[in-house]
Amino acid sequence: MTRFSHLTIGLSLIALIPTAALAQQGPVLLDGITLDAAADTATIGSPASPRPGGQTAGRARIGALGDQDLATAPFRAEAYTEDLIRDQQARSLADVTRNDPSVRQDAPTFSERDSFFIRGFSVPNLDTLFDGLPYIANPRRSALEGIARVDLLMGPTALANGGVGRVGGTITLIPKRAEDADLTRITTGIASDSQVWTHADLGRRFGPRREFGARANLSWRGGDTALDRNSAEVGVATLGLDYRGDRLRATLDLNASKQDLDAPTSLFNAAAPGLAIPDAPDGRINTANPFEFHDSDHRMLASRVEYDLGAATTVYGAFGASRYREDFLTSNYTITGEDGEAVNELGFNPQEIEGRAAEIGLRSRLRTGAVDHRISLSAAWSLNRNNRGEFNPRLLGFPVAGTNIYDPRFLDAAPDLSGLPRADGLIPFADLRSRSVALADTMSLDEDRVQLTFGGRWQQIRTRGFNTRPGNPDFPVGEQNYLAEDSAFTPALAASWQVAPGVTVYGNYVEALTEGPTAPAVALNAGEIFPAVVNRQRELGARYDLGTVTLGASLFEIRQPNGITDPGTGLFSLSGQQRNRGLELSAAGQPAEGFRILGGVTLMDAELRRTQAGAFDGNDVPGVARAAASLYAEYDLPAVQGLTLNGRLMHGGSTWYDQANTQKVAGWTRLDLGTRYSLQAQGREVELRANVENVLNESYWASSARGFLSAGAPRTYALSASMRF
Repeated sequence: MTRFSHLTIGLSLIALIPTAALAQQGPVLLDGITLDAAADTATIGSPASPRPGGQTAGRARIGALGDQDLATAPFRAEAYTEDLIRDQQARSLADVTRNDPSVRQDAPTFSERDSFFIRGFSVPNLDTLFDGLPYIANPRRSALEGIARVDLLMGPTALANGGVGRVGGTITLIPKRAEDADLTRITTGIASDSQVWTHADLGRRFGPRREFGARANLSWRGGDTALDRNSAEVGVATLGLDYRGDRLRATLDLNASKQDLDAPTSLFNAAAPGLAIPDAPDGRINTANPFEFHDSDHRMLASRVEYDLGAATTVYGAFGASRYREDFLTSNYTITGEDGEAVNELGFNPQEIEGRAAEIGLRSRLRTGAVDHRISLSAAWSLNRNNRGEFNPRLLGFPVAGTNIYDPRFLDAAPDLSGLPRADGLIPFADLRSRSVALADTMSLDEDRVQLTFGGRWQQIRTRGFNTRPGNPDFPVGEQNYLAEDSAFTPALAASWQVAPGVTVYGNYVEALTEGPTAPAVALNAGEIFPAVVNRQRELGARYDLGTVTLGASLFEIRQPNGITDPGTGLFSLSGQQRNRGLELSAAGQPAEGFRILGGVTLMDAELRRTQAGAFDGNDVPGVARAAASLYAEYDLPAVQGLTLNGRLMHGGSTWYDQANTQKVAGWTRLDLGTRYSLQAQGREVELRANVENVLNESYWASSARGFLSAGAPRTYALSASMRF
C-alpha cells in the first residue's frame, strides 16, 4: 500500500468524527475574520489544575500545540502531578511512568539508567523532553526533585515535538515554578537497605506584583541499596526562575546532578537460539564484581520566553544546552545455560553526551464565520553529540570470566585502567542533528465541542559517525566514517467530538520521521547506525468524564520499519515491519469521597511482518506482552483523620525473547502497598509516608525488550517525613 493510500484511509477515518456534528450546525458562512480576545495562547505561568483526586492534571503539554485540555485533546495523553510524585515517593522517572500499563521500564532498577517501552516500542531516556526541548534532560536517569509534572503523550509525536523522539510516545518533564504562596518544605527519608536522603524545596515570589519567582531544590541521597553490594550516591540541585508580566513571560532553569554507583547491575542476553530462558534470580542477587562502578554528572540550562503580540497571538522562543559525562567499568552478561551459567565480559568506554535545542514559534487564535482557528507555526533545531575515548575497547585485554546468575562468581582483582581515557578531552564519535518546520490549524465549532486539527512537519535528520579506534588506515582517528541525511514531510490529522456532556470521541492519523535503529551488541555488526525511518499511527479513542473520575479507551495501530538480526549470519539489518495493535483502558480520579484510583489495562497484538524470506512473518514481536496492567488506589481511612492506605497491582504477561518465538519469558505480577499520614504539628503541615514495593518479594524478569533480560527489583521499602514551613 502506498504512503498516499495510507494517508487517504486516515483522512477518511477521522473525517467521520465531525461529520454528524457539522450536519447539526447547518451551513457555515465564512463572513470575515475576527480575533478572539479570550484566547489562551500561553504556556508559561498557567499551571494546570488537578483533576479530582489530585493525581493527574487536566492539561498536558502537546509540544508546539501548547498545553491542551485533556478532556478534548485528540490524542491519548496523561499528566502526573507533583502530589502524586511525592505521595508515591518516586525517585526516578520510571517510578512515575509505571502508573500507565502501556509504559514499561526495560532497564534494571539498580543500573545507571531509565529506559522505556511505550506501546511496544523502545524509548530511551535520551528522548525525554525538558519543558518541551529535546536532548537536554539527563540522558540516563532524570531526577524528579525539580519536576512539577510528568506529561506522557502516546504515539508518534513529530508534529508536536520538533521532529525528534521515538514512535511509541514522548515523556515531557515540566519544571517546578514558584507558587503564589511561599514554600519551604524539608523531606528526610530512608530506603532499603540503608539509603538515606534529604530534600529541601523552597519557593518565593518577589516584586511589586510578585511577578518574579524563584524555586530551588537541593537533594542528596546515599548508602547501600536493596541489591547486594550495590550502593548509590545521588546529588541534585535545581533552580527555576520566572517572570510573569502582563504581556511578557520568561523562565530560566539551571540543573545539576551527580550519580555515583558501586557494583551497578546490568542486563543479560541469551547466547544460543532456542535456549530455554532460566527463571529470574532473586532480586537481591548482584552478579556485578565489587570493583565495578558507574560515575556520572549532568549540567543543564534551559530558557523560554513568550510575548503576547495581542489578545490572541503569542510568539515564543526557547533554547537549552546540556552536558553529561560518565566513567564506568561494568559487566556485559551472556546466559549460556538453562542452569543460569553465564559469561561476564567487562565493558569500559567513557563518554560525553552534549545536547543543544532551540525552537521559535507563534500561536494565534482567530475566527472565520462560525469557525474558531488555533494556528501554530514553529521551527525547531536540535543537536545530540556523543564523544568517546580514542582507543579500541575490544583490544583492552580485560578478562572474560564465567559466572552464574543464581550464585555469582567474581574476579579476584580489577583490571588496570591507568592510561585509559576518562570522560573529558574525548573526541567525536557520533552526532544527530534535526531541523524542522511545523504548521497546524485546529478548527473548532459549537463552543469547541467539535475540533479538527490539520498539520504537518517538514523534517531533516542528519546522522554522522566518526572513527575513534586507531589502526584503520582507511579512516584515521577523528575522521567521519558514516553520513546519512534523510528528510520528509510527515502529515498529521486529528479530530475530537463531544457527542454528549462529558463524552468525547477522538481519532488521529500521524506520521513521524525518526532516527534509524542501531545494531544491538549481540549482532556481528554491533553499533552500526541505520538511516531514518517513517512511522505511522492510526488511533480511535473515547473519554467519559463523570465529574469525579475519567474513563478512557483507545484503539491504536502503529507501523514501523523493523530491524532484524539474521539468526544464520548474525548480521543486523533494516528489513521487515513491526505492527502493533492495541487496546488501552484507563481510569483516573476520585469515584467516591476518600477513594482515588489511577491506572488501567493494555491489550496488545504486536506482530512481525515482511521479514527476510518470510522467516518470522506473523510471529510476536520480542519483549511485547499481550496483556499488561497497572492499577493504583488510595483510601482515606474514616476512623483516623489524615490516614491514607494505598496499593498498586502491576502485571506483565509472558513474552518471547527471540524473533523465532522459541524462547519464552514468563509473565509476572507484583504487589506494592503503602500508607500516608498527614497532620498539623505546631501549625506546620507534616506528612509521613511508608511504601513497600514488591511486598511478596517475587523474582521475575521485568523486561525482555531489545534482546536483553532485566531482573525485577526485590522487596524494597521507603520511609519519609516532610514538613512545610
